[in-house]
Amino acid sequence: MKKRNIFISGASRGIGKSMAKHFAKSNFNVVGTSRNNFKFDDDLENLLPIKLDVTSRNDVKDCFDELKTKNLLPDILINNAGITADQLFLRMSDDDWDNVINTNLTGTFNLTKIFLKNMIKNKFGRIINISSISGLMGNPGQVNYSSSKAALNGFTKSLAKEVGSRNITVNCVAPGFIDTDMTSYIGQKERNEILKKIPLNKFGSPEDISKLVMFLMSDEASYITGQTISIDGGLLMY
Repeated sequence: MKKRNIFISGASRGIGKSMAKHFAKSNFNVVGTSRNNFKFDDDLENLLPIKLDVTSRNDVKDCFDELKTKNLLPDILINNAGITADQLFLRMSDDDWDNVINTNLTGTFNLTKIFLKNMIKNKFGRIINISSISGLMGNPGQVNYSSSKAALNGFTKSLAKEVGSRNITVNCVAPGFIDTDMTSYIGQKERNEILKKIPLNKFGSPEDISKLVMFLMSDEASYITGQTISIDGGLLMY
């Protein structure tokens, strides 16, 4: 595969960090972002951390200008930034709703909107949105999170139809239970109950997601677009 520029939002930990390191070691130029200052463990010249609030269009514009100057505008955009603010619906505050929707959905809009024109100009692009199994099956206490992730599935299908003729694919990956900070709060008893529902009887690893995303952005996946692919050990089956 030709060496390309990859942009990953939410890359300071978990799935995003795993992807950034995986792709950098595979000789891609990788820009990873977080809304807080951070550094990657690996001292690689082709792995660049940037502080970015994806909900701020001014910040996104400044980031675009910086990357354009450095010739690092992305050929591959991975919208991974996401937050949770779990609460039963009747107790969910307006801020709990707004913050999750603004980060998980509007942040994806902001990044995709500003980077898409360059992909169209180059007649090549890969956009991969990181959704969640919660967006496909729902989850009590996560009306805000599930809504934001379900919306990414519709975003993916609609945009794929708009830009397919420009050699740009748009796909969505929906992880199930993955061993990251986001699932570290789950107690052993609850974990055991979840495992009973997963045919492969284990949580996934961030590396599992990295490998799937690597395939979707490769030439081998050039005829796949508009899809939401669950990677969940078999938890969700239609």
